[in-house]
Amino acid sequence: MASCSSYRKYEIRKRDPDPKRCALLVIDMQNYFASMANPILPNLNATIDLCRHASMPVIFTRHSHRNLDDHSMLAEWWSGDLILDGTPDAQLMAALHRKPGEDMVVEKNTYSAFRKSGLEEKLVEMGIKEVIVTGVMTNLCCETNAREAFVRGFRVFFSTDATATSDEELHDATLKNMAYGFAYLLDSHTLKQALTH
Repeated sequence: MASCSSYRKYEIRKRDPDPKRCALLVIDMQNYFASMANPILPNLNATIDLCRHASMPVIFTRHSHRNLDDHSMLAEWWSGDLILDGTPDAQLMAALHRKPGEDMVVEKNTYSAFRKSGLEEKLVEMGIKEVIVTGVMTNLCCETNAREAFVRGFRVFFSTDATATSDEELHDATLKNMAYGFAYLLDSHTLKQALTH
């Protein structure tokens, strides 16, 4: 279960998020992913708290499938191992610093939270120009949503210590790729410095 905050070797560009125009995306922090998500919970909750304190919207995504036919390509790719809606695995983790009823939850059934969800329109409606990507899995849903945000014209920040995946090499590969072409890298410590200076 890889998460990495030693990312300086990949950092090409530096910039601080603008809290007046930025939203936090918390990707798929669900019980299904608990084994890789639990180690990053302290950094993720710290990130959520920092963003709330700066009055930034916090948006959660939840990945699930209504039934075994509602899978796009994922059932084929993952040998039928799907997160079915209504099961404990599909629920967001209880330890998240979430405000049910206040925080937006985007439902999705593929890697992208932008596909047929209204997320892009909601971000535009809120005046959001930037997003910070956190959650799991670094190299699948987090990377996909960072890329999707970038190609839609949002400035992207990608957390190095509040994202995780199953393998450190995959995590590092995404960080290197994000820094090269899609996102500014940050961690919970640099975010704190940026939002409290």
